[in-house]
Amino acid sequence: MNKTDATLAKKIRAGDRAALARAITLVESKKPEHRAEAQELLRALLPFTGKAIRVGITGSPGVGKSTTIDALGTFLTERGKRVAVLAVDPSSVRTGGSILGDKTRMQKLAAEERAFVRPSPAAGTLGGVAARTRETMLLCEAAGYDVVLVETVGIGQSEMTVAGMTDTFLALMLPGAGDELQGIKKGLLELVDVVAVNKADGDNLVRAKAAASSLKAALHILASGAGAEAPPVLTYSALTGEGIVELWQAVESHRERLAKKGEFESKRREQQVRWMWSLIETRIQERLRSDPKLKAKLPALESAVKEGKLPPALAADEISKLLGL
Repeated sequence: MNKTDATLAKKIRAGDRAALARAITLVESKKPEHRAEAQELLRALLPFTGKAIRVGITGSPGVGKSTTIDALGTFLTERGKRVAVLAVDPSSVRTGGSILGDKTRMQKLAAEERAFVRPSPAAGTLGGVAARTRETMLLCEAAGYDVVLVETVGIGQSEMTVAGMTDTFLALMLPGAGDELQGIKKGLLELVDVVAVNKADGDNLVRAKAAASSLKAALHILASGAGAEAPPVLTYSALTGEGIVELWQAVESHRERLAKKGEFESKRREQQVRWMWSLIETRIQERLRSDPKLKAKLPALESAVKEGKLPPALAADEISKLLGL
């Protein structure tokens, strides 16, 4: 590691937010020279990672993910915790940049000295999850953040990807919006650790409680059939803060249950291995897009498959040979 990177690592360990932001920009860079530099930085900081509570948060658009994170994050910082938020935005098709601007929707938390909010463009990566979210999470842990909250865009495979990099996966629901059925259809039980119905306030309070009861019943039946334990279902209001304490207690309880069963460390080790294979797949895809020989061959192979002149399996074999596999 060169002197500049060593200085950057030292500043990150000291909790310098500007240094952390520079390191994340380095990790997110697609330039080969930056990638090598970022990996050296991560290698140096790796011994100081792994101590944070990692929480994934998902929910359909309009459920109030950012408002919830603002309320939950503020609750935690007020109790002395340092909180990092990695909010993965859908990307602008034209610029590749973030278009939702989560910082503008987490105004209170973004102003907190103990908080670090980083919107990252998904930039077309699988499931809408920023390609370097895992590395960014490690950088935040090395900088001394106690809690890392990862917000998904709430669509497609981003849920599965974020569930595979966090300790506790939290699904937010709306009262009376049919979310309970949609969640179950998408295999919610297999992914989620805690379910919380938002907007349990005012005229929505009765509907929120009814939605929570329906979810509890449905998840209990599904869990019994699968031989699993049903996730807890809570109600809360991101607007008033009612139920935020119980929401965080549910996250902590889930982590404690994993630790008691001896599953916490094994879960993280398995996530590391899946991360490795994810990176391998990404590298192969990059090779396909960048290798001159492959780029020259691919159009003809695709055309032959489209026209029915070449079976897809044989085309895949040709590509594998060109890759040296």
